[in-house]
Amino acid sequence: MGRLRLRARHVVSVLIGAALIGALGACGSESRDRDVVAGKQQFVKKCGACHTLARAGTKGTQGPNLDEAFREAIEEGMGRDTVEGAVHDQIYHPADLPKSSPAYMPPKIVTGDTAKNVAAYVARVAAAGGKDTGRLADAVKPATSNKPIAADNGVLQMPANPDGQLAYASTQATATAGELKIESKNDAQIPHDIALEGNGVSENGETVQDGGTSEIDVDLKPGTYTYYCTLPGHRAGGMEGKLTVK
Repeated sequence: MGRLRLRARHVVSVLIGAALIGALGACGSESRDRDVVAGKQQFVKKCGACHTLARAGTKGTQGPNLDEAFREAIEEGMGRDTVEGAVHDQIYHPADLPKSSPAYMPPKIVTGDTAKNVAAYVARVAAAGGKDTGRLADAVKPATSNKPIAADNGVLQMPANPDGQLAYASTQATATAGELKIESKNDAQIPHDIALEGNGVSENGETVQDGGTSEIDVDLKPGTYTYYCTLPGHRAGGMEGKLTVK
């Protein structure tokens, strides 16, 4: 854990360092022309699995918390145009970390106008508190539901969030005791799987993305179980739920 914290601090320091010089080549003055609604949608889809950004509702833990990364600098007077330039620069030139690092970010994860829109949205809401309003409030559907999904004929369908957020369709599920197949379709580009633990059970399916389905077959006794994604940071980001078997 200590090494992970050090890596995260390194990335945060790079973000802040970029912000201090970012205004020189930034697109910040053009932010009024950016589509921040599209920026929010693309941020959630492409970046939210790794970054926490409160206004976007994302809870990724592998990369820096973007609210915390810029909070102190903004409080000390850094302009949001400068933040926009820093974020845009980091999209194209992320911190030089090995691919094995949990905080690794591939360069050009978005490009062109999409990158500009993402940077504009992040700059607008980072460390801003409160909630998005107007069109921004409705830009992204809720990541998950608390309404239980019931297994049908021995099969429980628990798809991953199609927009790339760290969530399954619901945080609750029900099933009857006995043999059960759990299927988790993942339409997002971000890989996920599904696993189940509890009452002596520990099973997980294969990692899938782009329309693949992660599956597990279990034989369950009555009780409470937890389903979750085993990929680093996904469970901590909220990708888990409770299965009640009767």
